Amino acid sequence: MAARKPRTRHPHPHSPPHPPPGARTRPHEDAPDTAEAQRRIAALPEGPEKEALREQVVIAWIPMSERLARRFRHRGESAEDLRQVAALGLVKAVRRYDPARGSAFESFAVPTIVGEVKRHFRDHMWGVHVPRRVQELRSRVRTVRHELLGTQGRTPTAAEIAAHARMSEEDVLAAMEALDSFAPASLDFATPGAEGRTFLDTLGSEDPCLDFVVDRVAVAPRLRELPPRERQILYLRFFRDMTQTQIADQLGLSQMHVSRLITRTCRRLREEVEAAGRTGDAGPAPGRGGRPPAAAGPPHSPRARPRRRGA
Repeated sequence: MAARKPRTRHPHPHSPPHPPPGARTRPHEDAPDTAEAQRRIAALPEGPEKEALREQVVIAWIPMSERLARRFRHRGESAEDLRQVAALGLVKAVRRYDPARGSAFESFAVPTIVGEVKRHFRDHMWGVHVPRRVQELRSRVRTVRHELLGTQGRTPTAAEIAAHARMSEEDVLAAMEALDSFAPASLDFATPGAEGRTFLDTLGSEDPCLDFVVDRVAVAPRLRELPPRERQILYLRFFRDMTQTQIADQLGLSQMHVSRLITRTCRRLREEVEAAGRTGDAGPAPGRGGRPPAAAGPPHSPRARPRRRGA
């Protein structure tokens, strides 16, 4: 059987010409040839001429940095900020590049720019602070999760992700919790299963009674020192919520007399507490067994004999 004659390919009339043998090809259209300028930068001492050449190289490579910045769009950061961060990485790459090492500038600049953008996301874009180790685990788990989702057609379990990524299930679970920590939900979002109720509505508020805890602790030992009648009047007024007239009827006093006793006793307690606060005196020693004395309560003495009003 005769050998088949190879077909001769004719170039398309509109196809670009092939580069000559030995010529350097550019992987991207935004990769300019600045090798000569960078060699001059490496040879020049620090000064205005060197800075001017660096600025020219940065301007020439700006399109490439913007292309790399577009890889990170739709991740919660504005396009303008991404371009700024990528340009900063380009400036660092131009300053650190050493042509004497023999590598092309693009192979050095790309990881420098991408690393600067990733560092920006790591340090400034997390809504909740997450340790760096967990951030790295999150990136690995997210990549493996997408791969398994494409091959299995369903969401993989933590055990499957751990086996595929050669990680422990504890690390996978920690990384999956961090997946939602990059951009936390707003407090104005509606809570699941509660129509018209937001997360803000579920937050607690400061208890106004906390302001009175110190006052009650400070006045409790001094209530124990009051005469039984004054203690009973304060107990009925402030703990039983009785009116002055009801107290007067129960104790056989006039309403005016009850009012004067309440005012005088409260003034005395206030002055004693304020004086103790100035001197640092905590008040009388606790009762038996080291327990603090009780607050106002009904006296244990027999009930006073009713007297005629106006006594």
